[in-house]
Amino acid sequence: MTLIDRYIAKAIAIPLAGTLVLAAMLLVLDKMLRLFDFVINAGGPVSVVWRMLANLLPEYFALGIPVGLLLGILLAFRRLALSSELDALRGVGTGFGRLLRIPYTYAFVLMLLNLFLVGWLQPWTHYGYERLRFDLRSGALGASLKVGEFNTLSKRFTIRIDRSEQGGTQLHGLFVQADNSSGAAIVATANHGRFLATDDPDTILLRLEEGRLIQQDPRFATPRTLAFRSYDLPINLPRVDSFRARAQDQTDEMTLPEIIRASYGGAATGEANLAARANLHFRMVEVIMMMLLPLLAVALAVPPKRSSSSLGIFIGIVMVVAYHKVNQWAEDAGARGDFMPEVAMYVPFLVFAACIVWMFMTLATKPGGQPIGALERGGAKAWSLIKRLLPQPRRRLKAAGA
Repeated sequence: MTLIDRYIAKAIAIPLAGTLVLAAMLLVLDKMLRLFDFVINAGGPVSVVWRMLANLLPEYFALGIPVGLLLGILLAFRRLALSSELDALRGVGTGFGRLLRIPYTYAFVLMLLNLFLVGWLQPWTHYGYERLRFDLRSGALGASLKVGEFNTLSKRFTIRIDRSEQGGTQLHGLFVQADNSSGAAIVATANHGRFLATDDPDTILLRLEEGRLIQQDPRFATPRTLAFRSYDLPINLPRVDSFRARAQDQTDEMTLPEIIRASYGGAATGEANLAARANLHFRMVEVIMMMLLPLLAVALAVPPKRSSSSLGIFIGIVMVVAYHKVNQWAEDAGARGDFMPEVAMYVPFLVFAACIVWMFMTLATKPGGQPIGALERGGAKAWSLIKRLLPQPRRRLKAAGA
């Protein structure tokens, strides 16, 4: 690497790393609050939140990496332009093609990373996230008993506790009601209690200490009462359904080889084939689009002379995010069969690519041609037109001597 290459690489690396960390933090914080609320309402352990967030990170980085690449290159070249270093480099014969060598090195490496994320890692983490949600809803994660509330462990067993200690192993102030299909019922109160495991995985034992018990049965003329120091009450646990297999009618959970077979290898037909093709080409255009980002970043990084406008940063983020949303809409349209999936995905890509190439060629080949300058002039003309169309406030004349 020459001195210029090392200088540009360092200028890109710092904003690129900062943008990736910032984007990941913002996306994680937004999701974290909703996950805490979901887990607490489901009665699950708070530690599962971190496992769910870890499974969401590949999906967040799949969007954060293109934005980080764009902003890293854009901010680096904007600093070169504002400090007149870009003019000096071009003055000694260094063209944009030579200057784009390092940005395209970053783009190629990050494109391979993004391909690995969306093609192999993200399907597995998406499946892991959905499995954790299922386990929370079904209680398979060992959801804790809610203190001060009536908890139903099965259709015929209800328990309420006043206080829990040592992670739920020591319970205090218990009320228990259990019945069976024959009409027999037991109601008990106890000062202390704890759960014990048995040899049968479908049955646990609740050991009650220092309490009273009332037993009612159709065979008894009157209910029976019992004061006890220790009483073991077996509890039949409800059967928990097993979670579905990965990639079962879920294109988001298919790895790249699997979704290629479903799309063009005959592994799926009908609506499933349309969904697989739409998802496959959605992943492809999202990855291939990264090779256009260096051109877009440089085109938006150079402001007009004697201008330090930051409009290019805003326009770049809006273009990338808007294109991502268009791709999501196109994937849904292709999966429904409204359009052929290939047409729905690649027509927006070609339009986006043509716009970026035109912006870069305007900067690189036209003297004084900056896309930002054209946008600023267009915005100024539009604002002046809007001001002329708006009703002008009448000026109030002051009365003489007022």
